[in-house]
Amino acid sequence: MTCPRHTRVAIVGAGPAGLLLARLLHLSGIECVVLESRDRAYVERRQRAGILEQGTVDTLRAAEVAGRLDREAVPHDGIELRFDGRRHRVDFPTLTGGRRVWVYAQTEVVKDLIALQLKEGPPLYFDAPVHAVAGADTDRCTVHYTHEGQDRTLTCDYVVGCDGHHGVVRRALPAGATRVHERTWPYSWLGILADAPPVYEELIYAHSERGFALASMRSARVSRLYLQVPNGEDPAAWPDGRIWDELDRRLGAGPRWRLERGPISAKSVLPMRSSVTEPMRHGRILLAGDAAHIVPPAGAKGLNLAAGDVTVLATAFAGLYGSGSGELLEAYSDTCLRRVWQAERFSAFMTTTLHTAPGASSFDARLQVAQLDRIATSPHAAAELAHNYTGLALS
Repeated sequence: MTCPRHTRVAIVGAGPAGLLLARLLHLSGIECVVLESRDRAYVERRQRAGILEQGTVDTLRAAEVAGRLDREAVPHDGIELRFDGRRHRVDFPTLTGGRRVWVYAQTEVVKDLIALQLKEGPPLYFDAPVHAVAGADTDRCTVHYTHEGQDRTLTCDYVVGCDGHHGVVRRALPAGATRVHERTWPYSWLGILADAPPVYEELIYAHSERGFALASMRSARVSRLYLQVPNGEDPAAWPDGRIWDELDRRLGAGPRWRLERGPISAKSVLPMRSSVTEPMRHGRILLAGDAAHIVPPAGAKGLNLAAGDVTVLATAFAGLYGSGSGELLEAYSDTCLRRVWQAERFSAFMTTTLHTAPGASSFDARLQVAQLDRIATSPHAAAELAHNYTGLALS
């Protein structure tokens, strides 16, 4: 296979951020190449987020990649909070002027983007690990990678790191060029996929003395469910029966309420942390998605922040290569970080309000219930949650 030796934008990582950026650049007529270290099958089966904000869906539609999404995704107009023996539904359209979210797994977004890119371009190479990136402070970057058993070199105007927090592109930034703000949360999520119908037509966020639980879904026949567990928990310590019993206790809406059970097809423990890298650009190297920031999953922001980053970045590149103006590219980091920090704030709020921290007192628990009661009884507090959950503006 003949691989290009130069392109305008080299994108490292074929997750949703890298693939969506490539699609948006392609539609603007901007040359790019995507390099992914893993094979296609691995990339298409990575289990991640399943909630798409209004703005993310709007972007996918504008990118002409939402055909299957519009046929198969499940629109949700709210979430249900369960706490202190109560149930309260937060109605998104009423509180936000019509905004909603969609349940559509990240795996499906990635499959749609890959299929379209392989059909229409630009170049996408799997099994192409990047070893080094050089030239951040020069007028041209160089990407060193391996593909089909050969070491190769790709020069480019810019490199965009969409390869995650531990990716090669982050490590290519000069020492001292960025600052990382981090927090590790004192609990994890045990997540399962089960061949069982969803608990409820929308997501349930449950606060209890036993810990947090979340009932979500992948389809009308497959449920995605989570339990708060201690850090370092072994999934093997949770046989199927124990998981279902604990979900019944934490999600229960009455003494006779029970989940409809089914075979569990996947089980894993997800550690939770928050991280923001500032700035998200140094010279000709830019970061997007998880390479720039990580949020705890309770706010459903990870994939949506990535989509927001690359939407801003694609517009900035279109300005640079279209009119010759680099103003939007210079502002890329500041523009994105305003939204990133608001998403971090909201995700931290959802996390601290719903989870039971180790060593928490009865006073702490009552404060959490008071906060949830405030949402249930105040239209202003409910609207604040709804606007954040369905997605804040990009700028």
